[in-house]
Amino acid sequence: MTPADPTTTTRSEHTVQNDHTDPRPGSTPTAVPSLAEIEEAARGLDGVVTHTPTLPSRAVGDVLGSPVLLKMENLQRTGSFKIRGAVHRLSRLTAEERARGVVAASAGNHAQGVALAAQALGIRATIFMPIGVPVPKLLATRGYGAHVVLEGETVATSLRLAAEFAERTGAVLIHPFDHRDVVIGQGTLGLEIVADVPEVDTVIMGIGGGGLIAGVAAAVKASAARAGRTVRVIGVQAENAAAMPPSLGAGEPVEIVTRPTIADGILVAKPGDVPFEIARELVDEVVTVSDDDIARALLVLLEQAKVVVEPAGAVGVAAILAGKVTGTGTTVSVLSGGNIDPLLLQRIVSHGLAASGRYLTIRIPLPDRPGQLARVSELIAQAGANVIEAMHTRHGHGLQISDVILELSVETRGPEHSELTLDTLRAAGFEPIVVPD
Repeated sequence: MTPADPTTTTRSEHTVQNDHTDPRPGSTPTAVPSLAEIEEAARGLDGVVTHTPTLPSRAVGDVLGSPVLLKMENLQRTGSFKIRGAVHRLSRLTAEERARGVVAASAGNHAQGVALAAQALGIRATIFMPIGVPVPKLLATRGYGAHVVLEGETVATSLRLAAEFAERTGAVLIHPFDHRDVVIGQGTLGLEIVADVPEVDTVIMGIGGGGLIAGVAAAVKASAARAGRTVRVIGVQAENAAAMPPSLGAGEPVEIVTRPTIADGILVAKPGDVPFEIARELVDEVVTVSDDDIARALLVLLEQAKVVVEPAGAVGVAAILAGKVTGTGTTVSVLSGGNIDPLLLQRIVSHGLAASGRYLTIRIPLPDRPGQLARVSELIAQAGANVIEAMHTRHGHGLQISDVILELSVETRGPEHSELTLDTLRAAGFEPIVVPD
């Protein structure tokens, strides 16, 4: 790569177009993994990592206006792509390093990947996980034979504790994304995409620290070039944790202040140095999506594709459904993981229904006299909506002694049907107030 001046173009506050130029004077070419390195890694993963299917999705394709296939990495062993980088990274440790053991920090996917990789290679593993980590992820990590230390409130704290443990004991710290061997391991997913969909034109996936997109971009672009073709690579971040756009603009990894997001698997404040250098050269575009976009995508994947995906794994589909990307030929969206807490899934489905206009919560002030509740129920039934839950109370701030509040959770068929239901109530003299989700 030849150093050049920056010309990163911002198409909107949620989209960054990468022109692949290097803005820093005197910088050296990046060490992009070669196709041979990634193919060698794939041979080493054979028998440990599953070649996950890539299946078409008519529902998502209809929105994009071109064929869309879903790379079902949610069906991978440990439920995510992280096993790929973990196995390759651990397999390249020396005998002396293996004897010292490994240590990692994670709230879930990386923890399980390192634990299983260590078990397969006979290496002692210690995993630091934050207090409050979802129980299924904790039990799975322990089930793969790792020693789990629950300490700290955040993953950042767990990472610090893991680094201190490595310094104190000599264990090898396995970073979740900022290591070239990890990037190469994740790149094996790209080889599977090209093998299954040789006509692929665009690949979309989430970005956290950048390890996955760096490896996949290296694999698909080199494979396409060998076949005389080009492939566009698009990254997606949650808008509450979008460190890549400002980093691309600055020409170096930039740390941001993140906000909570349901896509906790990509809740990373700063891209890794190694994957950033590769992504800056190979990733064509980065867009962001809201939590509402992600919740809608999870709902579509559940209903239309019949698959369970964690929020971070659904951001590519979210970007398509939200109109953040344009269709160019055959597109593959990577469902990078499926490890979701059932309780969180329950909340997200409710949120997704509300975001899709199919779940409506309303409050209706009523005079405290017989027949009012029955009348409201009759009107909602006439509109074809369905009451799921009702609360009728005489207690509340500002209520007169002769008033009551009726709060209803109503299932509808979409935004237009929700508005019809509200209009039906208004036409009968009621004043429904929509309660934000």
